[in-house]
Amino acid sequence: MTRGLPRLTGKGDALWAGLAAAEGDIVAFVDADLREFRPHFVTGLIGPLLTDPSVDFVKGFYHRPLVGATGVEADGGGRVTELMARPLLNLFWPELAGFVQPLAGEYAGRREVLEKVPFVSGYGVETAMLIDLLELVGLDALAQVDLGERKHRHQDNAALGRMSAQIMLTAWSRLQRRGWASPGTMPAALLTQFRRGGSDALPNLDREIVVSDVSIEERPRWRSCGTGSRVAGWRQREPPVRRTG
Repeated sequence: MTRGLPRLTGKGDALWAGLAAAEGDIVAFVDADLREFRPHFVTGLIGPLLTDPSVDFVKGFYHRPLVGATGVEADGGGRVTELMARPLLNLFWPELAGFVQPLAGEYAGRREVLEKVPFVSGYGVETAMLIDLLELVGLDALAQVDLGERKHRHQDNAALGRMSAQIMLTAWSRLQRRGWASPGTMPAALLTQFRRGGSDALPNLDREIVVSDVSIEERPRWRSCGTGSRVAGWRQREPPVRRTG
């Protein structure tokens, strides 16, 4: 099915494979870690595509409660969106500023359109898709729908940091394509983070350094798979994860 392309890892690669496996003219993606899932998460996404031929892609938005040790913050979720992705998009792609949840994992599109964009292998897939579709079909063909409330598993700050790094690398690749970043410059793709170390008796004795590879790759547009091209667009590889203490 992948025509001899190497296997990659990460969310974007799973979505790319899902597009290949799906058979319909309209394809919907929904994150697998949703809690209290209801059918409207799918029907709400595909409704505009079924009723308006001018719409090519639909993004979901919702309230995202953050469940903490002391209670629930009604709209405390989406920390990467508010602290990094939204400011980034507003700076360089202000046309996308109106999307409430640009990183939402719930979206649907027409197969013929989705097959024309590459899929970033990691957590930059939603950012890349919005930017690439904006350039491909224009803002008027992109829509969003209110899906109410989304409850899901929350990740820790370290994981959100790695996610943010992949999104920034994805944005960099699109800036390079537009000529807004030096074409020969390859940003560093090793992220250094710190976590609590020491023993149970002395838990605050030191910090453990964790260095993670946050590099991204791109799966080619499905429409180009028959051309022999292995990777479409910008590609970056770095050494594997290293942990030092």
